[in-house]
Amino acid sequence: MNVLIVGSGGREYAIGRALKADKKCEKIYFASGNGASEKLGENVAIKDFEELADFAIKNDVKLTIVGGEEPLTKGIVDIFRAKNLTIFGPAKNAARLEGSKAFMKNFLNKYHIPTARYIETDNLNEAKKFIDTLKEPIVVKADGLCAGKGVIIAQNRQEAFNAAKDMLSGVSFAQAGERIVIEEFLEGFELSVFAISDGKDFIVLPVCQDHKRLLTGDRGPNTGGMGAYARTPLASQELTDKIAARIIKPTIEAMNAENSPFTGVLFCGIMVVDGEPYTLEFNVRFGDPECEALTALLVSSPIDLFYAAAKGDLSGAKATFSDKSAVGVVVASQNYPYKPSDPKPITVEQNAQNENAYVIYAGVTKGENGELLASGGRVLVAMGLGDTIKAARQNAYDLIGKIRFEGMQFRTDIAYQALQ
Repeated sequence: MNVLIVGSGGREYAIGRALKADKKCEKIYFASGNGASEKLGENVAIKDFEELADFAIKNDVKLTIVGGEEPLTKGIVDIFRAKNLTIFGPAKNAARLEGSKAFMKNFLNKYHIPTARYIETDNLNEAKKFIDTLKEPIVVKADGLCAGKGVIIAQNRQEAFNAAKDMLSGVSFAQAGERIVIEEFLEGFELSVFAISDGKDFIVLPVCQDHKRLLTGDRGPNTGGMGAYARTPLASQELTDKIAARIIKPTIEAMNAENSPFTGVLFCGIMVVDGEPYTLEFNVRFGDPECEALTALLVSSPIDLFYAAAKGDLSGAKATFSDKSAVGVVVASQNYPYKPSDPKPITVEQNAQNENAYVIYAGVTKGENGELLASGGRVLVAMGLGDTIKAARQNAYDLIGKIRFEGMQFRTDIAYQALQ
């Protein structure tokens, strides 16, 4: 089977790596891929969705997998389906669960799915009145897509008001901040829970934990993610069952009731407060870097799983995962997340990689002589596998010790909550 992967980051590289090991996969195309993805397949420089669908038809692509949120919220699935192509991901209407935080919060409220108290507004005075009713800290979110950076955790009311003002005025996040969501801060621990859905049924994947803050010790600004691990001992079977019953199942059912059946990956950002799960956010695709950890543990055929969901029938599908632990540590460029960094050559020591330690490439391009350059914000993910989280983490950090590029930065405490 020929497969097309839409995207260019570490998530898409990780999916490609998993597909490469699947005997049912004949050829992989990336649109547009990165400087390293040509090790796995062929990069295709096509951005227009109609043109890309025609390419899929011409090249006998039997399955398309969409990595990122932007193509999904812009309707790539609808275009491909209109041409009778099988594509893994939600249609445009269903992708509103991520595309609009206001839609998501109102959806949760309408269907009584647990979440924090909130308002959504485009009025600064209304925002201030609500802020004044909340305990500190306070969460302020831009409504639209902000590449994982549109959430401000304000430490006091004045900071929350300033964040709301900057968003609504367009200073922060431009059009994405024309409407905002303000909500109470929930005190607990976060989990990343993913479910593969065919629109009716779903399969819950091993629970992950992400690390959003830039710096060790959960300090610094929020980022797209500085590392993740799976499985986490913080998620008991009882808690996982609660999340499935109270959040995932009613969401899938409610999307059907809204005439927007959800197929693809539903990501639930969960806050656990005194043993009870609350919905922080939905994403409509795999998280990054959680995807890297999950694909590292997937034993059964990824093609069978994604194809069954895309076709709307998971009844015969399997999702089997290794008993091992996986820890992924993001290595970022010098100026991330504040501004772009100059491209720098990457070197990885010979024989540094093996079945328990390998590199997932993300923000990389090819230099004039074919060398890999660190050119993006999050450059790569050092993946470690092991029989325990401690062993997996050690393998990841040992690998980082064998990677070099000027200005590289990374956290030194990924998976710390599991090891406390």
